[in-house]
Amino acid sequence: MSADGTVIGGGEIAPLRGDLRLVADMILPGSRVLDVGCGDGVLLAWLARQKGVDGRGMELESAKVRQAIARGVSVYQGDIDEGLADYPDGAFDYVILSQTLQQTHQPLRVLREMLRVGRRVIVAFPNFGHWSVRLTMMFSGGAPKTKLFPYNWYDSPNIHFLTVRDFEALIGVHHLVVERRYFLAGHRKVFAFPNLMAEVAVYLLSGTIE
Repeated sequence: MSADGTVIGGGEIAPLRGDLRLVADMILPGSRVLDVGCGDGVLLAWLARQKGVDGRGMELESAKVRQAIARGVSVYQGDIDEGLADYPDGAFDYVILSQTLQQTHQPLRVLREMLRVGRRVIVAFPNFGHWSVRLTMMFSGGAPKTKLFPYNWYDSPNIHFLTVRDFEALIGVHHLVVERRYFLAGHRKVFAFPNLMAEVAVYLLSGTIE
């Protein structure tokens, strides 16, 4: 791994983006980890090399599955919306869902399943309440198209546009335990007014959803 947090695998060098560095910091060495929507497997590859985790990945896109396998990651093609029925309760120490919750059809069901199979859950998502999104909607009068949400409304993979405030409300309703929460704007941590100032939110949760 290079000094800037890159990992070498499958002949490639890939940087860990800011939210993934925070996710990696939350995970204890030697843990059992399931990364749902693992993409090209860069996080699991980093965790295996640097923390000796026993990692598994799940990814919908076949091209990304192949990339993850080329990095030496144990990954299979699957859809998180179809659940994690193949895994027993408490099968993992951590279940990760990074930048994918807003793309799921049934986010509450997804979270319930993650909390069932994992002792702890790490969720990272883009904050639709960020000031840039609000300004874009106010001045354009249309669906936002920003650095954070770069898609047109008709080809966006995002289905649910949640904010930090929305996610905090869900946590409260279901009495989940927040073990850690971080907010980012670019590479900087945000400490004040996260619903307005944070581009990305990262939560470490435990508990159950009935």
